[in-house]
Amino acid sequence: MANVPPPSRAAHGADLPFRKMHGIGNDFVVLDARTRALNLSTSAAKTLADRRWGVGCDEILIIEAPRNGGDIFMGVRNADGSVAEQCGNGVRCVADLVMNETGKSQLRIETLGGAVIATRAPNGLVSIDMGPAKLEWRDIPLSEERDTLHLGISDGALNDPVGVSMGNPHAVFFVPNAEAVDLANIGPRLEHHALFPKRANIEIVQILSRAHLRMRVWERGSGITQACGTGACAALVAAVRRGLSDRSATLTLDGGDLQMQWDEGGHVIMTGPVAYVFEGVWALPS
Repeated sequence: MANVPPPSRAAHGADLPFRKMHGIGNDFVVLDARTRALNLSTSAAKTLADRRWGVGCDEILIIEAPRNGGDIFMGVRNADGSVAEQCGNGVRCVADLVMNETGKSQLRIETLGGAVIATRAPNGLVSIDMGPAKLEWRDIPLSEERDTLHLGISDGALNDPVGVSMGNPHAVFFVPNAEAVDLANIGPRLEHHALFPKRANIEIVQILSRAHLRMRVWERGSGITQACGTGACAALVAAVRRGLSDRSATLTLDGGDLQMQWDEGGHVIMTGPVAYVFEGVWALPS
């Protein structure tokens, strides 16, 4: 991100309206491509996400027309411009925006990682049924067959994570003190570990009680973020699989709390807040 050049002021393309939103500090630039074509290059996406040369965000969310019978399709771009399959906090933000527009209290939102169901919850919160966690090694995916409950990799004080897919890949490490982990140095190495052909999101989880987990996250393509919704889903699933947590728990992330449940049918339900920051127009480089 540090080497992203500023957009040329003499070569602007079309103006690009956007909304800035966040879910417990995990922040997004939201674009609407339902009525206009939007071909956002990797370079343009990277500049838009840059906190000096662009608007700045962890991910870019693109609202599109549905592809398979849903209410909308949500595309996701990481801060490095790469495409992501899913974004839990992001889908909550987009759901709130579209429910406000349409007056609906429930939406089916399609993503590259699968469709999810968004529902209004009390006190201004939004609940997302993220669907079932995927636990087979091919689904995460891994580069070779491994027991996903014990992946058997390590880096410094971190070892033996649990592998989970929530439409995107996660490696969940359990530690006695989440604050003590040098995530800025370890995160990028683990993200690019040879076991993860599509890279991985890295979660560091401390068990405070069976109903309360502390999580920090290194997001694939974005780095350390204040929160990660799919990461919180993966963390709860991993903790339950290891016998460390109940199936319902509070996940405390750097930006705040999410209420999580892994139901008996295998679906992961995430409930949390949504915040609107500002809206504006960005001059899309041509």
